[in-house]
Amino acid sequence: MKITYYGQNCFGFETENATILTDPFITGNDLAKDKIDIKSLNPDYIFLTHAHQDHTLDAETIAKQADAVIVSNYEIANHYADKGIETHPMNHGGSWEFDFGKVKYVNAIHTSSFPDGSYGGQPGGFIFSIDGKTIYMAGDTALTMDMKLIPLDFDLDLAILPIGDNFTMGIKDAVRASDFLECNKIVGCHYDTFGYIEIDHEGAEKAFSAVEKELTLLEIGGSLEL
Repeated sequence: MKITYYGQNCFGFETENATILTDPFITGNDLAKDKIDIKSLNPDYIFLTHAHQDHTLDAETIAKQADAVIVSNYEIANHYADKGIETHPMNHGGSWEFDFGKVKYVNAIHTSSFPDGSYGGQPGGFIFSIDGKTIYMAGDTALTMDMKLIPLDFDLDLAILPIGDNFTMGIKDAVRASDFLECNKIVGCHYDTFGYIEIDHEGAEKAFSAVEKELTLLEIGGSLEL
């Protein structure tokens, strides 16, 4: 599986049977907008962790150009269904077998509203079981004891964790989250996009390596193979 980083919380997963995009915020991201052309993105599915603009800004445009299915909580799914987009609603604790693999919707501690202030349901994260690999995308979240439940059922190959602090977990809590998750391979997200969440890259990598874990900070447009 090829995983490509498009900035903030936006990732592309190229799987055997489908292409997945998460939390598309590109045209409003000064770090990404000149590097990524959203017209080149044609996912089969778009997964949204919550309704904040820095996770949903380009969802409608990309979904319509690609005829993609938006997957999110019930409220967000209804929001996009009203715009004529095909959706799949989920809610916390639920799982669904898609044509590319299985996905479980799990808890996150954050807020969730659309830019106009309307209710965006409760935030969440996703556990993807695809092509023999298991990936946890935490979404925007604080450190939570619920993360300890995940390794009871899943042997994670990768965890995508927010590390920018201020609005989400910072580095220290992300390291602890990796312990809760029993996962040693981490990809960072939700950092550097705004002044509030700029991080010390070298310090972050050292914090994980000090406990024999690997933190990967991908360049925008960069990718890894899992």
